[in-house]
This record gives sequence, structure tokens and C-alpha cells, in this order.
Amino acid sequence: MKYIDLHVHSTASDGSMTPSELVSYALQKNLCAFALTDHDTVAGIEEALHAAEQFSTEDKPLQIIPGIEISAEYNGQDIHILGYNIDYREQGFLDEVNYYRNLRNERNSRMLLKLRETGFDITSDMMVKRFGADTVITRAHYAIFLKEAGYVKDNEEAFNKYLNPGCPCYIPRTRIHVTDAVRLILSAKGKPVLAHPVLYQLTDTQLDGLVSLLKEAGLMGIEAIYSKNKEDAEQRMRALARKYNLFITGGSDFHGTAKPNLELGTGYGNLAIPYSLLENLS
Repeated sequence: MKYIDLHVHSTASDGSMTPSELVSYALQKNLCAFALTDHDTVAGIEEALHAAEQFSTEDKPLQIIPGIEISAEYNGQDIHILGYNIDYREQGFLDEVNYYRNLRNERNSRMLLKLRETGFDITSDMMVKRFGADTVITRAHYAIFLKEAGYVKDNEEAFNKYLNPGCPCYIPRTRIHVTDAVRLILSAKGKPVLAHPVLYQLTDTQLDGLVSLLKEAGLMGIEAIYSKNKEDAEQRMRALARKYNLFITGGSDFHGTAKPNLELGTGYGNLAIPYSLLENLS
């Protein structure tokens, strides 16, 4: 049986492995393919594709699916839309992604100010030195920094005390609406998929309404197989996909050390995403 992982993050956003390191690790894990789906950026795709060309062999081939995970908004809530097999060089797509990235950068400047006002020794230069100039900085990066500097014991404490909504250092983001995120992925000839729907903690009625809205906008799939799904969650997501004639995908949401104990390909130990799901993305 051949296995894949369709939800993976690199240092281009908030993962701890470079795209090249991910390729090497995926080959060690005997994966046949993975999708690089960094948050709001496609900066790591070229490196991943090049590394796969270098390190793959006839006996051990590895396919890279160019992707993205767009942070969008729906009724004031953060909802993520995955895009697969996107034309990551399409200029209109890049312009809009960069527009929202610039809004994120403005928000980061305001969050840095809040963190300093709270008493933390943190600057943009420190963040660049730690994470690199091209990294899309997220709240997860601030959590890592605070932990490494000894201000908090772990990432969870950083979020709960300082970085979550309602906390002293939180600044809300200006995000693209979910339907526009779907259309943006379609504009780059990609396949839009609703990421980890169970995590949003919506009621069945609310989730059905969201999927109905997204389907009308052009949604093609639902991430039904996911590391954090419990009990009958996968079956419920499969049923929702059938109701709206959507295909399913699966992913670990691998971030490396940013999400301890969550492994590439296998999630928390029992994840298995069949190679056959790649047919949905062609």
C-alpha cells in the first residue's frame, strides 16, 4: 500500500523543516507524495520540487503537489482553505496572496509593539534572525520565541496568556472571505478544499451551511482524513462530502517541532492517507 500526506508545512510559514528537509524526511518515511501547503505563501514550492528531483530515485519516487493554505474569514471565525496543484507562478494569484501577506506584516508590527509593551525583549530583527527574512511570521512563531527566551514554559502557555483573542498581545487580522479564498485558488487553476472542518467546532447545521456556501463558490473537496479527528468525525466528513458531491483529501498538518508528537504521514500514530486520493487532485 502506498501512502501520501496532503497537508504539510515548511519554514516558508510556521514549520520547522525547510522544504528540502521535508523531501528527505518524506523519503525516509516511505511516502510517495506530499503537498506543501504553507500558510498564505508559495515561497517553498520551488525548493521542494527541486529537492524531489534531486533525491527521488526510480525505486523511491516522490511527488510534490504545489499547494497553499489560505487563512480566511467566515462570520468572524478563522477558516482555512487548502489549494492543490495551483499555478504558483500566476501573477494575479501572487499579487492577491502578497496583498494579504502585507496585511499580516502590518498586524505583526502591531503585535510586536504589544509584546514589548507587555515587557518582552523582542524586535523584528530578532524574529528575522531566528526564523529568516522570507518566513511568513504567525502567532506560532511568537510562541516559539517566547518559549525559547524563557518567558513561558511551552507554546500553549504563550497562546493562552498572550496570543489568543482577548489576551493582551493579540491583534485581529484582516482576512480574505472564505468564498473569495475559494475563487482565488480557482483563479490559479487549483483545487480548493476545506481544511480540517472538525477543528472549527461548528454545529452540524453551521458546518453544513458553510460547506453549502463554499460549494456554490466552487469548493471541490473536504479534508476528511485528519490527525485530530476523533471517533466518528471522519465518517461524518465523508458523508458531508457525499452530500455536496465533493471529493475527500487527508493530511497530517505536519509542522515539525512546532507541533510535537505529530508525525509526517502518520499524524499521532494511526493516520494513513491512501495514494488513490491523488486522483482527485489531477
